[in-house]
Amino acid sequence: MNDHETYETLAAVYAVGALDGDDLARFEAHLAEGCDRCETIVRESREALARMALAATPSVPPPDVRAALQARIDAAIRPSARAARRGWLTWAAATAAVVALAVMLASGIVASRYEAQLGQIARDTAKEREQLQRAEATLRTQLAALELLRDPETRVIELRSPSSNALARVIWNDRAGGHLLVANLPAAPEGKAYELWALGGPAPRPAGLFQVGSDGRAAQKVEAGGEPAKGFAVTLEPAQGVPVPTGPIVLASK
Repeated sequence: MNDHETYETLAAVYAVGALDGDDLARFEAHLAEGCDRCETIVRESREALARMALAATPSVPPPDVRAALQARIDAAIRPSARAARRGWLTWAAATAAVVALAVMLASGIVASRYEAQLGQIARDTAKEREQLQRAEATLRTQLAALELLRDPETRVIELRSPSSNALARVIWNDRAGGHLLVANLPAAPEGKAYELWALGGPAPRPAGLFQVGSDGRAAQKVEAGGEPAKGFAVTLEPAQGVPVPTGPIVLASK
């Protein structure tokens, strides 16, 4: 190994801050003389480490592993009192230890990236599954509503919001029941649900609880029962439902 190759080896160790003692002074004196090659090695090494650190959240190795690696590095870079001929083996060991630590950190970063990606895939899959289930339920309800419309006694009752562009339709038959179709309604707050009420008797009759999807839509079958319905309303209620309306009216028929 010629003299300049020795400096190039020192440059890699210098870039990670693992150089000290006489070799640190010797290398910095060499840099002060204006060695472009060594300056380039130091700069590129530091830039590579910076890119790795910024690429993702660093993953810290366990304390005992980190301590062991640091001890190996400290032992490797400690000046040897035995013989100068062993100096370059020392730097080779120091470089290997630094590389091992960098590989461990990079492996942790890669693992955390995959874990984050897998978590996101699971969330996206669950969301898509929910959307497909809602779409299927809506399609089934629409088909059932079309079948119900063949009966001349079936009515279409429109519900509108007093304060937004939300709307709903109930395809209703007093004998067979009906189907509720909702659009543009925001999702209910946590712990709450929308409750449908049939109007026309002495008091509003509970006709079912429902939630809306992220698209603001809902579709639900409504069972027949009690007095013939003259209209419908929707209120925001506790998630378990209530026997009489207590919350604000969000949709109502005329």
